[in-house]
Amino acid sequence: MTDIKFCGLRTQGDVLDAVRLGARWVGFVHFPPSPRHIEPADAAHAWGTGQGTAETVSVTVNADPALLEHIRMTLAPDWIQLHGRETPEQVKAARPFARKGVIKAVPVADRADLDAASAFDGVADKILFDAKPPEGASRPGGWGATYDYALLKSLNITTPWLLSGGLDAANVRAAVAASGARAVDVSSGIETSPGEKSAAKMANFATALNG
Repeated sequence: MTDIKFCGLRTQGDVLDAVRLGARWVGFVHFPPSPRHIEPADAAHAWGTGQGTAETVSVTVNADPALLEHIRMTLAPDWIQLHGRETPEQVKAARPFARKGVIKAVPVADRADLDAASAFDGVADKILFDAKPPEGASRPGGWGATYDYALLKSLNITTPWLLSGGLDAANVRAAVAASGARAVDVSSGIETSPGEKSAAKMANFATALNG
């Protein structure tokens, strides 16, 4: 079984669908430029009192300590995901705001981009490899862009990692085979429009991945 992170959830229905489909993680994006943005208090409401064995992930972009503290006090997420230009020192500083640890996103377009992951190996608790955003983009992820997933097959890191970037029901199985990923992250590939999740697409994704 390949673990799934359904990301960019905004409603209690999204959360219930994700949990029903066996998600290991449910992700909430706290970044206003994103069409998937949700305030921490609204994320806490969507999550409710907790859902089975799924774990919560608060996705942030270059967040300052005040925002991280607000997220911690409001949602108390299992994981903080840093999806901006954060340094290894900022990854370490973010750990107290999460119950389990920190996920650091690394943008990928070609093999040279993988070098950036080494700086976070053993520093972040997990690394997420996402497609590099378009030039001048207003947000670092959620564009549905793909890349050569096979680049990840030669990774030489010890930190557990997730595959992300343009995944959907049509390509996820091949992407996992090409990359060797044991966990995946999906957002735009399970939507009818940016920020609007589809229960049917989520189900198709889970079935395509794990049968």
